[in-house]
Order: sequence, then structure tokens, then C-alpha cells
Amino acid sequence: MSSGERVLRSRHIDRLILATSTAASDDPLAELCRDRGIDCFRGNLDDVLDRVYRAAEAHQPTHVVRLTADCPLADPAVIDALIAFCLEGGFDYASNALEPTFPDGLDAEIMTYAALREAWNSAHLPSQREHVTPYIYQHADRFSIGSFKREPDLSALRWTVDERRDYELVSAVYDALYPANPAFSSEDVLRLLQARPELSTLNAHFGRNAGYQASLERDRAGDPR
Repeated sequence: MSSGERVLRSRHIDRLILATSTAASDDPLAELCRDRGIDCFRGNLDDVLDRVYRAAEAHQPTHVVRLTADCPLADPAVIDALIAFCLEGGFDYASNALEPTFPDGLDAEIMTYAALREAWNSAHLPSQREHVTPYIYQHADRFSIGSFKREPDLSALRWTVDERRDYELVSAVYDALYPANPAFSSEDVLRLLQARPELSTLNAHFGRNAGYQASLERDRAGDPR
């Protein structure tokens, strides 16, 4: 099962759009979407905020949920809980990654379309354009911000895929859980890691949000990308 298939198990997401770039390296992604009947929008490689905004623009939604494609263990129950948290709290933006308590790889964000549009119009720093939402959560004076948390804190766990070791961990999880239950949950993953603690050590030495930190460095260096 792909992360897209897991996301489509959400009870609250109406439409799934893959927002990828126009670079030739992303042609296989566009072809996969075409073969599987998934909406695909192609836009700027580096200005991901522009890409996400334009992907949503044609549909004029009330809210946009943003999920990154390097999270093959995305959990629809977590996504739905975040959506409910945002709607019940009346937030312009809510995320479970502002004050991380979920495993890295279950990150999700939801924002009003109006907030996304304002960010698109106003954000100028490279980090704000590349990572889509920093402009919003950096301006709590303009937007109401919600931080969604869980207990106990599991933020030390890494379930994203940025490195080969990450891929080895996620592959082991799928090999162990998918054949018996294609819709396995985060709780199933936790039970597996408790039974096989050596899996969690595969990628424990990697830090969180390395890409965003690199973008902040480019901000300081005045890199226009």
C-alpha cells in the first residue's frame, strides 16, 4: 500500500492531489498518478508554496491538508484527529509538528485556504517558499495557530524516509505488517517496534527537519532559491 492509499482512508479528506514539480525527474510520479487515477498538479520545483497554492486554487476549498510524500506510514486516524482539532478550535492553521510529540513521519498540517493564499501573497524568504507553511506559523499575530499533541511523547521515533536507513526501517515494517493487515495502524507499528527494538536503532542517529534547517541557512546567506 502506498502512502496515498493510506491517506485515502481518511474519513475527512475529500480530494487527494499530488503536487509535484515540472522537472523531468518527476515524470515517473506523474505517470504513476495517471495510471492510478490520482489527481496530479505539476509546478515550480523550488517554490513549493506556489505549487501547493496553485494545486488548490482550481478547487477553492475551505481547508487544505498538507502531507509530505516522504511519509509512507502516514496514519489516517492521526490525520482525521488533526482535522477535527482544527475545525473544533476554529484555527487558521494547525499541525502536529510545531511541538513534536508524534513520530517523525506522521507529520500533518491543515490550514484554511485563505491562510494559504495570504502566505502565497506575502512570503518571500526561501524557507517560507520551499516549506509552504512557515510564513503562517511565524505570524501568530495574523493567524490563529493550533498545536496538536499526543501522550506519551513519541517524537524520538523516526518513521520518515530521507535516508537509506529510513527506507530499511519502513520496508521492514511493511514486510512484517502489510501481508496480514494492509490497513495497519500506528499502534501496530509501535507494537512491532516493541517486539523488535533493533528496528528503531536503524535510523535513530538522524536529526529531525534537516531540510528545513538547510533552508534557514539559505535565508541567512541570502540565497534566492
